[in-house]
Amino acid sequence: MAKIRPFKAVVYNQEAIKDYAKVVCPPYDVISPSEQERLHELDPHNFIHILLGRDIPGEDKYRRSGVIFREWLKNDILKQEERPAIYFYGQQFNLNGEKRERFGFISLLRLGDKDSPVFAHENTRLAAKQDRLKLIKQVKANLSPILAVFQDKLRIIRRVYQKLEDKKPFIDIVDPGKTRHRIWRVDEPDVIAFMQGGMKKEDIFIADGHHRYEVACAYRDALKIKLGDAFTGEEEANYLLTYFTNTEPRGLVILPIHRLLKLDKSFEFTGFIKSLRDYFDVEEIKDKTRFFFLMQKGGRTEHVMGMYKNKAFYLLRLKNVKILDKMMPDKPKEYRSLDVSVLNALAFKKILGYDPEERGDLTYGHEAQKFIEAVDSDEHSIVFFLNPVKIEQIIAVALAGFKMPPKSTFFYPKVLSGLVINKLEQG
Repeated sequence: MAKIRPFKAVVYNQEAIKDYAKVVCPPYDVISPSEQERLHELDPHNFIHILLGRDIPGEDKYRRSGVIFREWLKNDILKQEERPAIYFYGQQFNLNGEKRERFGFISLLRLGDKDSPVFAHENTRLAAKQDRLKLIKQVKANLSPILAVFQDKLRIIRRVYQKLEDKKPFIDIVDPGKTRHRIWRVDEPDVIAFMQGGMKKEDIFIADGHHRYEVACAYRDALKIKLGDAFTGEEEANYLLTYFTNTEPRGLVILPIHRLLKLDKSFEFTGFIKSLRDYFDVEEIKDKTRFFFLMQKGGRTEHVMGMYKNKAFYLLRLKNVKILDKMMPDKPKEYRSLDVSVLNALAFKKILGYDPEERGDLTYGHEAQKFIEAVDSDEHSIVFFLNPVKIEQIIAVALAGFKMPPKSTFFYPKVLSGLVINKLEQG
């Protein structure tokens, strides 16, 4: 059972900000250092100045973010809306030349407990949580919504959109990736009541934003200790800014996350291939287009992953799934069935003696061509390719009470930061 509620969002004042597209930015965890610099220079009021401030010697960047947030509110760069609302959110985008559209809504989600659990599927990293906790303590706001999926048994999203599609959104922008973002306010009491009632029948699965969710729980727990018996569970800190979308496959796009590994100088490729053949049927393929076609096709019915080294591609087909039972006896079948689990257990841990969750020399990304070029320019690197995880697998792992390895999913397109903000009065 999910409990949601409307809120008075903090938004950019469109009388002060004429080009909304110049002040929003992606979520913090997908912003590269070069993109961070570009956004800082793009506009003095770009949300990056609060979300992901520059590291300046002698300055506390988290405190600086809090100061900027309060100054922008004081100077009417940002303003808090007068009425609570739920914010309906539509994204139009292209994927491999095909036009697609994803719909959902942003509201507050009550943090999970034994009566209404929120299911997570991915392990998190301590450093990232410490970073976001320092920020929320200074800013006292949810700056970016997490992304959550639900099955939408009552077709909430479709039925609400039918009421809005002829109305003009109050935010309508196109980002540099050519994705169009539209936001409508939903503040009619009967519509909000319908959405709240429908969500009580739904299980909620975190798709993106696991670090932010865990930080919100830590922030809530600190307030709970502070308030003691006065804590009711309805405090603002027990709710989190969340974007909800359903599992409709045309809108819910999950891209693969590939792995670029920096190799030890003692690495010997011929011996590595020989060791791989103990577990995989290894096929060398020269043509890139054919390689990715075969990898995608094979991934529909079996465990297939890929590799690139020395100007050649390699298909790795798992010989026998029973291998996984021996390699991961402490994991449920839902976890063992993930290609990333197979890659980690066999190629990384068993053959290379490498624990990807403990070492920092893996680079993750969904753009295969960039990794191919990186390997071509560095003889001491190799790239492993994965097919995308299916939403059914994510839900199965979460319901089994397990977490997937870090960087297992890349949901696309990303929900922009700076569209709507949830200000916390208590802290």
